[in-house]
Amino acid sequence: MILFFGTRPGKSETKLLHGVSCPYCNQTGTLSASISSNYFHLFWIKLFKISSSKIVECSHCKRVYYPEEFSESMTAAIDN
Repeated sequence: MILFFGTRPGKSETKLLHGVSCPYCNQTGTLSASISSNYFHLFWIKLFKISSSKIVECSHCKRVYYPEEFSESMTAAIDN
């Protein structure tokens, strides 16, 4: 019997962070969070999530923030 298993990315989710200002350029309402997850699959059916990654980007200054650089307001807006 042949088993097809491995990992594959899920759909990326983009969320606008309203009311949060960019720490670099101080513009409010320009931040958007991108959340993507990787799943374990068996016969191309997603079984469970194995990891996820989050980044925040400012559309004004194009600065990208990684989880270790998130401010408290960014983390709170992403979790809501």
